[in-house]
Amino acid sequence: MESEKNKPQWDSTLSFIMAMIGSAIGLGNIWRYPYVVYSNGGGAFLIPYLISILIIALPFLYLEYVIGFEFKTSVPNIYKKVKKPLEVVGWFICFVPFLILIYYVVIIGWDIIYLVLSITKGWGANTNTFFTTTLLHSTTSISGLSHIIWPVLGSLIIIWSIIWYISRQNLNNGIGRFSKILIPLLVGIMAVVVIYSITLPGANIGINALFKPKWDALFNLNIWLAAAGQIIFSLSLGWGVISTYSSYLPKNSNLIKNGGIVAISNCSFELLTAIGVFSILGFMSITEHVPINHVVTEGTGLIFVAFPMVFNKMGPYANIIGPLFFLCVFFAGITTTISLLEPISNAITQKFKIKRENVVTILCAIGFIVSTVFATGMGTYLVKIADSFLNNFGVLFGIVLEGLIFGWLYNNKKLLKIINKNGKIKLGNWWVYLIKYIIPILLIGILANGIYELILNNNWSTLIFQLIIGILLVIFPTIFTLLPKREEELEIE
Repeated sequence: MESEKNKPQWDSTLSFIMAMIGSAIGLGNIWRYPYVVYSNGGGAFLIPYLISILIIALPFLYLEYVIGFEFKTSVPNIYKKVKKPLEVVGWFICFVPFLILIYYVVIIGWDIIYLVLSITKGWGANTNTFFTTTLLHSTTSISGLSHIIWPVLGSLIIIWSIIWYISRQNLNNGIGRFSKILIPLLVGIMAVVVIYSITLPGANIGINALFKPKWDALFNLNIWLAAAGQIIFSLSLGWGVISTYSSYLPKNSNLIKNGGIVAISNCSFELLTAIGVFSILGFMSITEHVPINHVVTEGTGLIFVAFPMVFNKMGPYANIIGPLFFLCVFFAGITTTISLLEPISNAITQKFKIKRENVVTILCAIGFIVSTVFATGMGTYLVKIADSFLNNFGVLFGIVLEGLIFGWLYNNKKLLKIINKNGKIKLGNWWVYLIKYIIPILLIGILANGIYELILNNNWSTLIFQLIIGILLVIFPTIFTLLPKREEELEIE
């Protein structure tokens, strides 16, 4: 047995909260949330969004908090302690975020390039052509795999080096310390960007378009599914991150208070970012003399095409706001990447008794090698496939399994007592019923919708790549489950 004194533990509640906020605040808050609000009823969307937070997100967040806090071990060990054959589920949950990390770093790599370009607006007048053709040489042809995009490859080396440097250190010197530095910087810089954005001509057009309620949208089931899906992804539910981070908490931690702070911080940052994004899009609307719906987009199109186009129109202030914006994206990405690596590195460290720094080094080396596939001419196409499959199936499938296992195979009332132990605010028996009945039904519905979206948007080449990812998600969790555990004692930092 691993001795209690050798188990890693947060040195303060602040370290834990900042790490959790860092995991939650990512690229999705900047490029996905504003578009989801706008395209799903505007201000009316906030109603299903708030309900989803209260009925699904917060209860499930507390579930992941309490299982990590109670078992105080890696994710695969948690499931193994529930029932031995379920260890494979834990490894599945750990491998999904690791695969997400492998393509996620590529997007941050693009951002590094744009951070440099933003100083001189080096993307030129035609931002779409520059991004897709000049920089990335994007193609859907398999021949694109033979064409290396050297600036992207160079940025990958930088990103993986940063992840390696932070993650190989012990818990508090690495994740804890850097989260306490990066999160305040991220929020502060984003606040500056937003304050400037709302002073731009046309900002009110964008903000009105964002929040103008379309009440009939409330009768559309897809709006409710979008709200639930957004908050699930936004809070990093089902990634194994929350359970891993909460396993490092001391015994006297207030789970309810900590969870509330993280949820409120994440949602506040989303709203702040959405106001800034749509203020800038409103400015673009009047400078281009086009309706707001013609400039609204999401994902890479927003960050690397629409925003550079806006900065081209902004004048000398763009030389400040542009770099600050891409710096925000960079900080948001880095805090998420280090959280994506932690579940798998902690699991391997605990099962095979390998030093943390060695595990992180090996994982980063493997991750870098595999991620070079996304630094080719086919990279943008493969990023879309991986992102769609892992989020619409991989993450959601893991969440459904987690909900069913801890809803039906473990004592919910015991978990409820642990949640309520150190806090003044208490959860009632309604939490048990939500975890056991309501949330699994809702999650299965969201998963079914995700699978439907995958089928709807598939072609043969997409199916082949998704099949490869699916096979990896079966093979590797199975292998790591079957490999024998090492029993030698090892000091784990």
